[in-house]
Amino acid sequence: MSEATSPPFHRSPFEGHKSGARPTRDGQVGVRLRAGTLPGLLQVSTWPAGVTLLRAALATALGLAEVPQRCGQMLATMAGSLLCTGPEEYQLLVDSPGLSRASELRQHIAADVGSVIDLGHARCRIRIDGACCRDMLGKLFALDLREAAWPIGELRLTGHHHVPCLAMRHAVDGFELLVFSTYAFDQLATLMDAALEFGVALELEPAATD
Repeated sequence: MSEATSPPFHRSPFEGHKSGARPTRDGQVGVRLRAGTLPGLLQVSTWPAGVTLLRAALATALGLAEVPQRCGQMLATMAGSLLCTGPEEYQLLVDSPGLSRASELRQHIAADVGSVIDLGHARCRIRIDGACCRDMLGKLFALDLREAAWPIGELRLTGHHHVPCLAMRHAVDGFELLVFSTYAFDQLATLMDAALEFGVALELEPAATD
């Protein structure tokens, strides 16, 4: 008789932080943070000579006329957000577990064209919004946060305190950070500390499951 197996346990790297608001003395909350794990993040990459073939294969796999051509561009697809993160590299941020998507992409992207790696376990997401979020981000990141310099719908590769992360802009005062799971707890703590003077609220999402 086979033994019943329990489902895998998923622990959020943000465990230990507490949801809730810490407003200013006059009751204002200028920064809102929402932190959680990712259901799926796939990295698709190649070498300089393989870029043309990789882009064509990726476009076919995702049903697109063409994929973003410049580092920093983002494109919404039926499979998720396609991010151009380097001259020969893309990342697909999906809303469902990444392994099935990885198998689908590998059917179109052969080993002699490029590689597909699931990074979902190694990254976490921190959503940031609020009237003072740019003031808070300006304390930590060496980025020009003006909309003319960083348009809505683009990403930037950045970091603070020698820890890299990927930042996406979804609104004038709306951002997302993809951070390494290893450093996620402390990076959230740093954001919280930087936001205190503006008033900050934190929401912790349930850990993503397979």
